[in-house]
Amino acid sequence: MRASRLVSLLLLLQARGRMTAGELAAELEVSVRTVYRDVESLSASGVPVYADRGPAGGYQLVDGYRTRLTGMTSDEAGTLFLTGMPGPAAELGLGALLAAAELKLRAALPGELADRADRVRDRFHLDVAGWFRTGEDTPHLATVADAVWRGQQLEIRYRRWKEPREVTRTVSPLGVVLKAGRWYLVASSGDRVTSYRVVNVLEAQVRDDPADRPAGFDLAGFWKESTDGYERSVYRASATVRMTSQALDRMPFVFAPEMARRARESAAEPGPDGWLTTEVPIESAKHGHTELLKLGAEAEVLGPAELRAMFVDTARRLAGTYLPPG
Repeated sequence: MRASRLVSLLLLLQARGRMTAGELAAELEVSVRTVYRDVESLSASGVPVYADRGPAGGYQLVDGYRTRLTGMTSDEAGTLFLTGMPGPAAELGLGALLAAAELKLRAALPGELADRADRVRDRFHLDVAGWFRTGEDTPHLATVADAVWRGQQLEIRYRRWKEPREVTRTVSPLGVVLKAGRWYLVASSGDRVTSYRVVNVLEAQVRDDPADRPAGFDLAGFWKESTDGYERSVYRASATVRMTSQALDRMPFVFAPEMARRARESAAEPGPDGWLTTEVPIESAKHGHTELLKLGAEAEVLGPAELRAMFVDTARRLAGTYLPPG
């Protein structure tokens, strides 16, 4: 552990130049006194590190010195796909490993490429969460991820939408997926491969038995096929709607992307009054009623009859609420 910290300290000085003992302590998550001892150890081993005294002082390496002690461990190398996503890496329990891997990679780059990498980090940021969403509480994510890394079976107690609400299952974890700020576990049970919302995992325990991974399983391919199938299956009905051109233009901002896309694709040309007729995909009459109310008086539902009747009833009740008696 100390040897790894000494390498990290050396790489920090190589990558960033002069740093104070306090800055090094914060980066390495140790005390300032520990930094003093580590610097002394580096000097004793022949590393040309020296200190400048005073308020603007700090530790730095002799100009031109570069170490080649940048070899990554297998665990550090495995975290590089999370570069640029420190939040998800921390949720997976890999924050420290990722920081170490990035530091070693940065130290191994020649000066110009290292400066370019720093500019990219300063100018581009990936935020994987959706708008108006706080992070999910996933206390068992690290355990789930550990079972995936180790290729061992996982026993979970899981909350689902149908009865019985809570079930206990032993699954073979195949991967984890981060989709719009939500974590999913992809796992197999028997011949069936499915996904589980990690936020709904109530308990998780890694078992000693090896996971059964299907030959040639492709996580990215499975996820794409699964999500495409889900999106196709969600909108099992459609509503015929007459609306203004302005309402159609507003749909991408207030509707799910698939609803807005298919409504635009099926829209007829606007008439002289600026109104047009289109087919809007809906999950059910109740769902269509909730969604299409967002368009207010700029849309008229023509069918199906059940949905139109719901709007008629809503219009009557709104009139009773807002219009004066008589």
